Formats: sequence, C-alpha cells, structure tokens
Amino acid sequence: MSASEAMRIACEAILKNKVRSFLTMLGVIIGVAAVIIMVAISAGTEATIQEQITSLGSNLIFVQAAFTRAGPGQAQQGGLVYDDAAAIQQGVDGVTSVVVEQQSTENIKAGDVTLEDVELLGTTSEFPSVRDMEIASGRYFTDEEIERKGKLAVLGSSAAESLFGTESAVGQYITAGTTKLAVIGVFKERGLVGNTDFDSRVYLPIKLVFQKFTFNPFARFMGDRIRMIYVEVDPEADQQKIIQQIELLLVKRHDVTVDSEDFTITTQQDIISTRESTTSAFRSLLGWVAGVSLIVGGIGIMNIMLVSVTERTREIGLRQAVGATPADIRLQFLAEALLLSVIGGLLGMLVGVGGAYIFGAVSDMRTVIQPASILLAFGSAALVGAFFGYYPASQASQLDPIEALRYE
Repeated sequence: MSASEAMRIACEAILKNKVRSFLTMLGVIIGVAAVIIMVAISAGTEATIQEQITSLGSNLIFVQAAFTRAGPGQAQQGGLVYDDAAAIQQGVDGVTSVVVEQQSTENIKAGDVTLEDVELLGTTSEFPSVRDMEIASGRYFTDEEIERKGKLAVLGSSAAESLFGTESAVGQYITAGTTKLAVIGVFKERGLVGNTDFDSRVYLPIKLVFQKFTFNPFARFMGDRIRMIYVEVDPEADQQKIIQQIELLLVKRHDVTVDSEDFTITTQQDIISTRESTTSAFRSLLGWVAGVSLIVGGIGIMNIMLVSVTERTREIGLRQAVGATPADIRLQFLAEALLLSVIGGLLGMLVGVGGAYIFGAVSDMRTVIQPASILLAFGSAALVGAFFGYYPASQASQLDPIEALRYE
C-alpha cells in the first residue's frame, strides 16, 4: 500500500466519525495552543522587563550604596556621597556623563490646587540626556543653578496638567512644603516604567533638595548621602575596565578594602541577565505544563485508535483476505493517528496564535509570539501522534485474518 493510499483511507475513516475525530483532536489542539500562548506570555514579560531596564538610559553603570556596620550594636556607616559622582566624572576615563538622584516627598500647591505626597526628585544637569527624558517646553537646570541651589522646578507632564490644566506651566510658581519654586520647564510624557511614574514627579536641583527637603546636619563633615549614581559610558569604551576604575577610585575614597566595599556596581546587562534567568525558569515551567496537555492528547488518540481497531476488526480481516499485508494494516492505522495529530496541531496553531493576540489585547500582560514555539508545538504534536498511534496500529496488524473475518 502506498502512502497516498493510506492517507486516503485515513481521511475517509476520520470523516466517517467527525464528532469523535474532533473530540480526539481536542487534546492536541489544547496542548499546541497552550504551548504557543504560554511561551508568548513569557516572552512578552521578558521583553517588557528588558525595555524597562534599557529605558533607564543607554550604556549605564549603576553604582549603589551598600551600607556597612562599624561593629556590633553600632550604627550603619559608609555608602555613597554626592562628591563621589564628581570624582567619577573627573577621574575615570571613558565616562561621558554622571547623574545623581535624591528623592523626597512633599505636598505641592499651585493656586487653589494641592497635590499630596508628590515625589520630588533632585537631579543634576545631565539627567535628561542620561535618562532619555525630553523637554516639551522651557528648559532644564544648569550646573550654575544647581550649585546656587536655585529655587527652580521642572514638572512631569501629568504633574503640570494636574496643577495648571491646559495653561502653560512655564513661568508659573508652585510651593513645595513651604518653599516657593519657579517652574522653568515641563517634560514630555514618558509614562510608567516599572513602578516609577516619571510624569507625576517634580524635578528640582539636587543641592536644593539636600538643603530644603533632606537636610542632614552632618553633611558638612560626612558629605550628602545618596543612594545611587548613574554613570553613562562611551559606547566605544571597555565597560569592564571602567567598572574596575570606578571600583578602585571609590575604594580609595571611602578608605575600605575590596572585600568590604560599601557600594555595589552593576550594569544594565547584569540586571537583564538576572531577570532573564527568572523568566527562563518561568517559561520552562509553563512549557512543561503545556506539554502535559499534549501527552494527554496523545493518550486520547491512542485510546480512540484502540477502540477503532476493535470496531473495524472485520474490515481488517477483509483487507487481509484481499491481499493486505500486516505492514499495510499498520501503515493504514498509523496514518490515521498521524493525520489526527497533524490536523489537531494545525488547528492548535491557529487557536494559539489567535489566543496570544487576544490575550495581549485584553489584558495588561504583553505577549510576543515566538515562531520557534509554533514549530516546536506542531512538531511535538506530530511526534505525539506517531508515538501513541504506533501501538494501536501494531495491534491491528497482528490480528489473525480468520478470527477477524469471524468477528461480529
């Protein structure tokens, strides 16, 4: 029997019992669709995380304070100070910009409008370029204004709208706590990145924030404490060498050893790699869960094929009587099992791709369809059909022709 003849007979058998054939394929359809949708959700999550990290800026190194204890029962000491940023800018080759941020919260008032617990972010002059923020109107602070602790403010887009509505905010005044500030600029809309709403913030000169909103009486002796320094490096420079230079510089400035550093240095790629390892494990788990559906579908195919062999015992006997060999019978039933799994796989692909698009459209989670997952799911469905269809096909080929003809 030729392969084309086997497929023709298999098609006739499937069409003869349409409802049963569809129910048999349902397990494969669900399994294939589940693999595609699960992988799309995982890939979408991974892509969102990567975009959020890269949206912080490009070619960044993060230097973060890591406080240490001087001894049992003693207070924390060490960490980063504002002057460390200037030392990095001046003393490390390959650094293009250095940005420092200092946060606080205050009630903001403009006319009759009051916003409670607004985040104030003290920054340096390179903040817009390093953090990929664009000014929509007005301008940003200069180094001279920062040094003079100028009482100036730049508003996020939603903060400006909440305070001034459709009226231009530039040239207006706001009050943060008890400090009156002149608005000199408004940022373009940036949106929510991770858990940070850039548009609802009020941006101030960092030295003003140190003086008015995070006052530290010991700053004159110890320096103004900061939590993070963002270092933008030249794309052509060796990032690893720059990290080593920063580490040695800060170790010397803080009078600590390499084994007792009071700071940590990471890159965007470090953060992405850490998140990728987490999402990779999540994706593997989802893949295994979806794979179970395929196995269940394969068991369903084997079960129905065994029932089909029993129902068609007399037909098998007749085919053997007119010259069909055991190999022909095996090929006939194996082709039927394969056809069920392949059709189920094709339908599952359509359901999976459509389901991934719909899920991404109606939910807050992003989905990214991976072509590799479609091929993997379809190939797995075909293998499942071949694997679970072989035993029923083998059983059919081993029937005794005489007993088969006598079967009622």
